[in-house]
Amino acid sequence: MSFITLIKEKILNGSSITKEEALQLFSQPLDELCQNANEIRMHYCQNNFDICTIINAKSGRCSENCKYCAQSIHHNTNCEEYPLLTTEEIVCNARYNAEKGVLRYSLVTSGRTLSEHELTKICSTVHQIKNAVPIHICGSFGLLKKEQYQRLYDAGLTRIHNNLETSKNNFPNMCTTHTFEDKVAAIGNAKEVGMYICSGGIFGIGESIRDRIDLAFSLNELGVKSVPINLLNPIKGTPYEDLTPLSEEEIRRIVAVYRFILPRAFIRLAGGRGLLNDKGRSCFLSGANAVISGDMLTTAGISIETDLQMIGELGFEVK
Repeated sequence: MSFITLIKEKILNGSSITKEEALQLFSQPLDELCQNANEIRMHYCQNNFDICTIINAKSGRCSENCKYCAQSIHHNTNCEEYPLLTTEEIVCNARYNAEKGVLRYSLVTSGRTLSEHELTKICSTVHQIKNAVPIHICGSFGLLKKEQYQRLYDAGLTRIHNNLETSKNNFPNMCTTHTFEDKVAAIGNAKEVGMYICSGGIFGIGESIRDRIDLAFSLNELGVKSVPINLLNPIKGTPYEDLTPLSEEEIRRIVAVYRFILPRAFIRLAGGRGLLNDKGRSCFLSGANAVISGDMLTTAGISIETDLQMIGELGFEVK
């Protein structure tokens, strides 16, 4: 029995793997690794698939210096800038996505946190979406306090998104205006009020394999069940503009090993997926079972229609 099969059987029997075992998985034959990861996905998640879309509800002028991001004031990217969209615009967009078959819709705002005015407006908008559109509502609003999350939750927002982005060790290489611990604290605040958590990372920013594993274990320790996998799309004007995007093989390997570490999670292909020639199809056969569809925040994505067709062809069922 191969090492991969031994580890798979361990996971199917309800045990967890160690960091050293995960590190060893990264060097195993790719096709066997992906096939076994897919078997783990089938065992714990069946063919259930989660599709969500996002709206860039407030763009640009972000105070944080995350090196990958086009919206930071520290970078010269000519990113589009605008304040919080109107409630009418957001509700209309939510309705459009629901009519396309999307079950989950996320409001994303640039910036470290929300002002009192923005929070009040978003709570009102969430309440109106909940009353008018048959869609689950999520949000990504930076580093909020517990009482802010409570107000959002009371308005009808049930899941919060806050990517850890990379390992605790590598985080200062990517951002210095806030910390890994700040992220963990914000996630803890959201969990305390009863919110589900969506949190993952961005890959191809110079991180090591150990960093990738450490990130996955941090997500597991936080009980995260929705894990976005973002592929760096180098944007001119950011410090990462000259980095080479990861290969399809590397992304498949990350997805597969993450399935071994997070067997029950929705592993979600997110930003940068459009750089893959197959738009992520091979990753959905390597353990992934969720996607962010449509356009991303500052880059083009893949249409909802294209994704739903691919998802159906692969035998998944959107739930």
